Amino acid sequence: MAAIAAADTLDTAYDGDAWSGRLDAAFSDLFERRVSAIWVPTGTAANCLALAVLCPPFGGVLCHEEAHVQTDEGGAPEFYTHGAKLMTVPGVGAKVTPDALKAKLGTLRNDVHQVQPHALTITNATEYGLVYTPEEVAALGALCRDRGIGFHMDGARFANAVASLGCSPADVTWRAGVDALSFGFTKNGGMSAEALVFFKPNLIDETKRRRKRAGHLLSKGRYLAAQILALLEGDLWLENGRAANAAARLMAEAAGTRCVHPVQANEIFIRVTAAEAASLRTQGFDFYDWGEGEARLVTAWNHSAEDVRPLAAAIAAL
Repeated sequence: MAAIAAADTLDTAYDGDAWSGRLDAAFSDLFERRVSAIWVPTGTAANCLALAVLCPPFGGVLCHEEAHVQTDEGGAPEFYTHGAKLMTVPGVGAKVTPDALKAKLGTLRNDVHQVQPHALTITNATEYGLVYTPEEVAALGALCRDRGIGFHMDGARFANAVASLGCSPADVTWRAGVDALSFGFTKNGGMSAEALVFFKPNLIDETKRRRKRAGHLLSKGRYLAAQILALLEGDLWLENGRAANAAARLMAEAAGTRCVHPVQANEIFIRVTAAEAASLRTQGFDFYDWGEGEARLVTAWNHSAEDVRPLAAAIAAL
């Protein structure tokens, strides 16, 4: 909030301001190499702008069958790419594995009658809170390189993934073959502020034009840039991710064998009967029902142990 207030001064509009001008250097320092970065207001816009620059309208985007771009973005990937096909891959915990990717690629004939893949997108942490290791990303990156396929990472929870791994952000992105990263800040303390980071500088100019055409070039973009810079400063983004992950671990310990997936970031999926869910709600707790007999819980960047302990105790007491 202080950073936004400090940016409340007359400056060049759109992305020509001093704050936006610092993004490339800030992200280059973080990723230990020269990168290009822009702000966008939403994660959907970040994902879809990246896919649009990596995949032509007649191409295909490989993704997990439960990826956010497939299940929760309202057709935006197809809209932004002007018709590219989403080509889904199965996998446990919403993870794409090299074997599953090879199997999918093996079903495609290289002829004019079938859509050819031009990009792969993965989510780290996944929609079920699982984290790709640098080695897992690198294995997928090698496949993409061999096939000439662009590689995008949806990092809506990138902070949680890096906090869980304890590695350099570079190790799980460009060093592993990633071309573009949607670096999430809104789920980590920002307000309508996301970053799109390119490890291939030649992609940035077209993306800026697509951002304008899509209506996401804000005249006061400095307010987004100021938030992003404030979260990068002193690794606040990583500190926030660690806090959310720590709260999630406490919840996971309380849930025990009720956990459907390993808790590696800040999402917890637990088994609860309808009666148990009703019991928790009568105690004042609220959460998402996730299919039949499951609930989805997500800890936030500003959650402490004291914040989540009451719900953890209620789950343990079921």
